[in-house]
Amino acid sequence: MPVEKRTFARLATAASIAPSGASAADAGAAGSGRDVGVVGLGAWQLGADWGEVSEDAAFATLAAAVDAGVTFLDTADVYGDGRSEQIIGRFLRQHPGLTVATKMGRRVPQEPSAYNLDNFRAWNDRSRANLGVDTLDLVQLHCPPTPVYSTDAVFDALDTLVQEKRIAAYGVSVERVEEALTAIARPGVASVQIILNALRLKPLETVLPAAAAAGVGIIARVPLASGLLSGRYDEHTTFGADDHRNYNRHGESFDVGETFSGVPYEVGLAAVRRLRPLVPPGATMAQWALRWIVDQPGVTVVIPGARDADQARANAAAADLAPLTPEAHAAVAEVYNELIRPLVHDRW
Repeated sequence: MPVEKRTFARLATAASIAPSGASAADAGAAGSGRDVGVVGLGAWQLGADWGEVSEDAAFATLAAAVDAGVTFLDTADVYGDGRSEQIIGRFLRQHPGLTVATKMGRRVPQEPSAYNLDNFRAWNDRSRANLGVDTLDLVQLHCPPTPVYSTDAVFDALDTLVQEKRIAAYGVSVERVEEALTAIARPGVASVQIILNALRLKPLETVLPAAAAAGVGIIARVPLASGLLSGRYDEHTTFGADDHRNYNRHGESFDVGETFSGVPYEVGLAAVRRLRPLVPPGATMAQWALRWIVDQPGVTVVIPGARDADQARANAAAADLAPLTPEAHAAVAEVYNELIRPLVHDRW
C-alpha cells in the first residue's frame, strides 16, 4: 500500500537554500517544500531516558522504520548527549535521502540569553558532526524559555544559519499553545512541534488552523502519551530508574507535560479504558491513537518513538488504517472533556 505523504511547505531542500543575504522565508519559497511519510520516528528512545536501548537494537529500529515507509526522523542534541544523533548519522551513511530534524538548546542552563548566534553556531557544528552532514535539514529550538519566541535577535540568528548554509530550515518545539502561535507568526518558521494526542486536544483549537493558514508544518510529538495510549499499562506497571516515566512523574527533571502528557497516571489509565472499545478489529490501540492524530487537519507528521523493530513497524502501519469514524472522534472529545480537560487544558 503506498505510504501517505504530506508536505512541509517551508522546508526547503539543501540544494535550494537561500543565497547569502536572503531570508529563511525566501529559502522556503525557493524550494518546493519537502514531502515526508505522515508517520515518522521519534528518536529520543535511541539516546536515553527510556531505559537502555543497545546500538544493535537502535539500528534495527531505524531499519525497520525506514523499510516500513518512514522518511522523517526526529532527534535532538540532548538525547543521550548526542548518542541519538550519532546513531542516526551512522545510519544515514547507508540510507541517504531521509529527512532528519534535530533540536538544540537543552544542553545549557535555560536562560534566554543563551539563545544567541555564537551558541547556535557551536551547537550547530556539534550536531552536524554527530549526524555527519554539512547542512542540517531542520533545526528546532528545543522548548526554550518562553521569552525566546518573542526575541527578534533569535530569529535573525536562525536566518543567519540558513544564509551560511548550516541549516536548510528552522522550526520550534513548544510546550504551550501560546508559544506555538507566537512562532507561527514568524515568517521564517518552517515547523512547530507540539504535544498532540487523544489526551491533549488543546492544539486543535487554534494552533493547527493557524499553522495551516501560514503554511507551517505541524510535528505531533508524544503521540502515545508516553505509552499510556498503547493500552499496555496498568496500575501494576513499573518503570526503570533511568526511565523518565519514573523519575519525571511530577516534573522533577523537565516539564511534566513530556511525561504521560502531564496527565496523572491513574487518570490516564481510566481514560484509556474508556477509549479501548473504539479500537477496530485487527488494529492495536497504539495504531488507533496514531490514526486519530493523522486524521487531524494540519498535521504534517507524527513522531512516535520505538524501542525495537517490531514497535517501529507497528507504528508505521498506523498510516494504513482507515480514518476513524465521526463517532470515534466524538468519543475522544467526550472522554477528554470529562476526565482530562480540567487537569491539563489550561496548563499548556
